[in-house]
Amino acid sequence: MKLLKDANLPKGFIASGLHCGLKKSGKADLALFCSEVPARAACLFTVNKIQAAPISVSRKHLKASGYHQAIIVNSGNANCFTGPRGTSDALGVAKAVADVLGIKTKSVLVSSTGIIGRPLKVDKIKKAIPKLARSLSVKGIKQAKRAILTTDTFTKALSVKVKISGREVTICGVAKGSGMISPDMATMLGFIFTDADISKIILGKVLRAAVDESFNCITVDGCMSTNDTVTMLANGLAGNPLINSDKKAVLFKKALSLVCLELAKMIVKDGEGSSKFIQIKVAGAKTQGQAKRVGLTVANSNLVKTAIYAGNPNFGRIIAACGSSGAALNEKKLKVKVSPLKRKEVVIEINLNQGGGSSVIYTSDLTPKYIKINAEYN
Repeated sequence: MKLLKDANLPKGFIASGLHCGLKKSGKADLALFCSEVPARAACLFTVNKIQAAPISVSRKHLKASGYHQAIIVNSGNANCFTGPRGTSDALGVAKAVADVLGIKTKSVLVSSTGIIGRPLKVDKIKKAIPKLARSLSVKGIKQAKRAILTTDTFTKALSVKVKISGREVTICGVAKGSGMISPDMATMLGFIFTDADISKIILGKVLRAAVDESFNCITVDGCMSTNDTVTMLANGLAGNPLINSDKKAVLFKKALSLVCLELAKMIVKDGEGSSKFIQIKVAGAKTQGQAKRVGLTVANSNLVKTAIYAGNPNFGRIIAACGSSGAALNEKKLKVKVSPLKRKEVVIEINLNQGGGSSVIYTSDLTPKYIKINAEYN
C-alpha cells in the first residue's frame, strides 16, 4: 500500500474547476468530477434536521439509479433553507450538467457549501457549466480541489495505491472543511474516487465504516452543519476481481480508511484559527461508544481547548469534562496523561479503567482568531 500526498485520480476519472461568480474574491467556486463510465456510488450525509437542497436532490438520484457519473459542487453558497426554489435550483444544475455531458440527470449528484439562507445564483452556475465540462481532464483535479473551499487555508487531497488480486487499485480523496466541524458529520464535503470493481452493497459498508473511524471522530467547534456529505464513486476500471464480500474487502477497506483518516486530520489541522492539533486517546471505557462520548466531550470543551491554546496545565478541565460526558467512570480509577502543551501537536490520554472500549478523537485548540473569522463570516 502506497500513500501519495496528492490527488492522483484513478483510471477513468477527470475533473475541472473555475470561478463562476459566486465568490466575490474571484477565487474558484465551481467544481466538476466525472467518471468516463458509469460508476457505483455510496453517500453519507449530515444528520442535521435541516438539510440543504442538494442533499435532497442527491438522495433522490441515489434511489433512482444504481450508477452515477458526475458530481457538481459549488462553494460560496450552501443553497440551504431556500425552500422549493432551492430544490428546483439544485435539480436545474444537475440537469444542466447532464445535458452538457450527454448523460441522465439522475446520474448527477450535487453538493454545495457556503452561506446558509441565500438563494443560489443558479444562472451563473449554468452559464459556466459548458466551459467547466470542456476543461475536464486528469490534471483538472488541481483546480477542482480549490473550487470547493470556503474558509479553508489549504487544499486537502491525497491518494492511496494498493494491489488487489494482482491489480493496482487507486483510491483518491478530496475534501474541504475548516470550521463548524462536528460529527455526524463534520461541516465538510468529501469526494472519494476509485477504479476498484466493488459491489454497491460492500462499497456502502466500507465507506460507512471508514467514515465512522475518521470524519465522525473529528471536531473543531462542536457545531454541525446542514450540507455535510461524503460521496464515493467506484468505476471498476482497475480490472480487479469483483469485491463482493466482507472478506474480499479487507485490504480495500484498510486503504479507504487510511484515505479518510488522513483527510479528516487535515481538516482538524486547518481548524479555523487553530494553532495546535490535539489527539484525545480514550481507553478503558465500558464500550467503544462510551469511549467516543468521553473523547468528544473533552474535545468540545471550550475550557479545555483554550487551556491548551495558552499552554495552561489546568488538567481539572479535562477531569470535569470526563465527568460530564455521561459515561460510566470511577474517580479513583480515572487516569489522565497530557503531553507537553507547548508543542504544536498535543496528546491527551484518558484511561477510565472500566472495560475494553477505546476511541481516538481529533480536535484543535480555540484561539482569538476563531472568533474573528466567524464574527466576520457572511
